[in-house]
Amino acid sequence: MKKAAELVLIPALGVGHLMSAVEIAKLLVARDDQLFITVLIMKLPFDSMPKGTVDAYTDSMSQRIKFVDLPEEAIETRGINPNLFIKFFIENHKAHVKDAINKLTESDQSDSKPRLAGFVIDMFCTSMIDVANEFGVPTYIFFTSSVGFLGLMFHLQTVHDEQNKDCTKFKDSDAELVVPSFVNPLPTGSVLPGMFLDQHGAAEFINHARRFRETKGILVNTFMELESHALHSISDDGKTPPLYPVGPTLNLKSDDNHEGSEILKWLDDQPPSCVVFLCFGSMGSFGEDQVKEIACALEHSGLRFLWSLRQAPPKGMIALPSDYADHKGVLPEGFLNRTVGIGKVIGWAPQVAILAHRAIGGFVSHCGWNSTLESLWHGVPVATWPMYAEQQLNAFQLVRDLGLAVEIKMSYRRDDQVVVNAEEIERGIKEVMEHDSDQRKRVKEMSEKCKKALMDGGSSHSALGRFIDQLFP
Repeated sequence: MKKAAELVLIPALGVGHLMSAVEIAKLLVARDDQLFITVLIMKLPFDSMPKGTVDAYTDSMSQRIKFVDLPEEAIETRGINPNLFIKFFIENHKAHVKDAINKLTESDQSDSKPRLAGFVIDMFCTSMIDVANEFGVPTYIFFTSSVGFLGLMFHLQTVHDEQNKDCTKFKDSDAELVVPSFVNPLPTGSVLPGMFLDQHGAAEFINHARRFRETKGILVNTFMELESHALHSISDDGKTPPLYPVGPTLNLKSDDNHEGSEILKWLDDQPPSCVVFLCFGSMGSFGEDQVKEIACALEHSGLRFLWSLRQAPPKGMIALPSDYADHKGVLPEGFLNRTVGIGKVIGWAPQVAILAHRAIGGFVSHCGWNSTLESLWHGVPVATWPMYAEQQLNAFQLVRDLGLAVEIKMSYRRDDQVVVNAEEIERGIKEVMEHDSDQRKRVKEMSEKCKKALMDGGSSHSALGRFIDQLFP
């Protein structure tokens, strides 16, 4: 009989990364009753969700999944480069992780105790490989974005190390870059992720890619049917660890708080597939000029809408958006009265429950990878409006490579102070709401494929099995 094994799972900062990691933990323990998982949680000094949401979510887990809150670290956020903030935040937790593993391994020395089989770390947590090495166990990456992005990271790291090429030169460039994990050449100045255009960010992500190669395998939150080209492009040449496409790993549990119930009750009164949903992620917010252009586009379109509108944090501070006390002050005068009955403006949104609702016909999204997978799962086509991180790349892949989305402004970057005009926005939302579009048909087909991937014998189900098999030599 095989001896039970324990994995230590280390998500990165942020609710999205935590919940993706917890979903993979749930899949793992459900597949093998000899697997135990300890999740080490690094808590940010700010939170994007209503108080208690994360605690309520983690409280309902299997008894073979244990959560350990690491001591909080006070890090100055005002004026610091976001890429350096992430680096310092993770680095400052290494000692806490080591202490937690020591307690885990020393608490019970009996034969029945699961052996420590390895670390599964978030893509941002590569410095934790050092801690795993100290304990003499392998490290695996849980990559929470697309294989397309993973392929870009490996490509830029290779050309940097072998050809000494600097990717920050692509800022404001018209050059196109051929990347094996994408079907079409990338217009670098408009869709290359912002971290690669920043000196600190480029150095950090190239180092992450370099360290990925030290690991024993990479679990990716995707599925073969969605990213077959990208998966096949990352060759098994001895320099790249095995890839395990195990997605989509999604938290499909509905949020049942009072505010969420009011929103869903409003949707219940709307016709099927007639509401466009606008939501821009846990870090998505706009200035007043852009808010007014969105409002004008929605009003002029005549479409039914549900709009998650949140207030930007103070300039120069790394913090998350918050809900407005009153939306009237930022919206055009009389907008709420003129759109009563066909539109609803809200703050925080229970996104999964909304996307699952029959009234939703289109999704104006920032193209975060979790949101992308949620929209595909529920068969809702996307109008792309990326804002930060690798979202421009995700939008490019969805629109150009896969034909699964329409574009509002693929090159939009939150920090560029560009205002997208109402005409562009209205064109995009009308296009995404077309009932007989090719994009809608493809999204419905992909929705079926992503569900089948997780079923017994499906591509992701099989990949997860291969990963578990090598945990028990």
